[in-house]
Amino acid sequence: MDDNSVKFLGEGISKCVTLTSLHLSLWKNGIGKNGAKYLGVGISKCVTLTSLCISLWESSLGNYGAKYLGEGISKCVILTSLHLFLSRNSFGDNGAKDLGEGISKCITLITLHLDLSRNNIKENGAKNLVEGISKCVTLSSFHLDLNRNIIDENGAKYLGERISKYFTLTSLNLDLNDNSIGDIGSTYLGEGISKSATLSSLNLLLSSNIIGNSGAKYLGEGISKRNTLSSLNLLLRSNSIGNNGAKYLGEGISKCLTLISLKLDLSSNRIGENGAKSLGEGISKCVTLIFLRLDLTENSIGDNGNRLLK
Repeated sequence: MDDNSVKFLGEGISKCVTLTSLHLSLWKNGIGKNGAKYLGVGISKCVTLTSLCISLWESSLGNYGAKYLGEGISKCVILTSLHLFLSRNSFGDNGAKDLGEGISKCITLITLHLDLSRNNIKENGAKNLVEGISKCVTLSSFHLDLNRNIIDENGAKYLGERISKYFTLTSLNLDLNDNSIGDIGSTYLGEGISKSATLSSLNLLLSSNIIGNSGAKYLGEGISKRNTLSSLNLLLRSNSIGNNGAKYLGEGISKCLTLISLKLDLSSNRIGENGAKSLGEGISKCVTLIFLRLDLTENSIGDNGNRLLK
């Protein structure tokens, strides 16, 4: 399907003026900026939409394609659910900014799922994106996938600061796998989480981010302030967290006294038997746990560490 074919699709959609739900799956079709423009114009006419899902991953949108989609979405002002799957479209910071501006007009959003992985987004793109989303004052569930972009400690700072301003958020899924936020970036995220007073579910995916003991400390402190969490998923695989970092995480988890589900992946770090002991002690305080998944493969806990965990 080329851009000219998408033109007819956009024109057809534009005539469905009473639509309330629209799901478009168009991934891997070679759709570029012109095709995105036709789709954006078509969607902009569907002002009664409350639910919109668009899958365009591995297309060729670029900066302008993201802009046109953002403009179309901005006209859907009564949306309550928006899912955008736009991985691998090379739109960078400008595209992220334009999407954020478009979404900012959807002030009745309750559920937002954005997959913007592998798009060369840096700190300014992350900043402008989450600033726009912060205008969605009724947002309850937010899934943001920025894995394999170019997010550093400054990008993490903007994310942490804005997350703390989402006052109605109950569920947050933040995927920053394979970036480079480091210990300082982890500090900002921890601070943001600590101020997210309404969270009950947190998925924080930070594998391969150059995080050490210091970063783990601030993440643990942030989690400890969210003692009403019922579900916690921490993916910290392939970092540089040692015994002290494991201790800090264990202490933070121990304060989450209402946890029902805990998934903790610390595989491929630098944790020994003392770190395993600290984790075990922290988890033992979560007396309401029903589901636990703990991954410590490729560390150095040994038989004694395994015994201490139990």
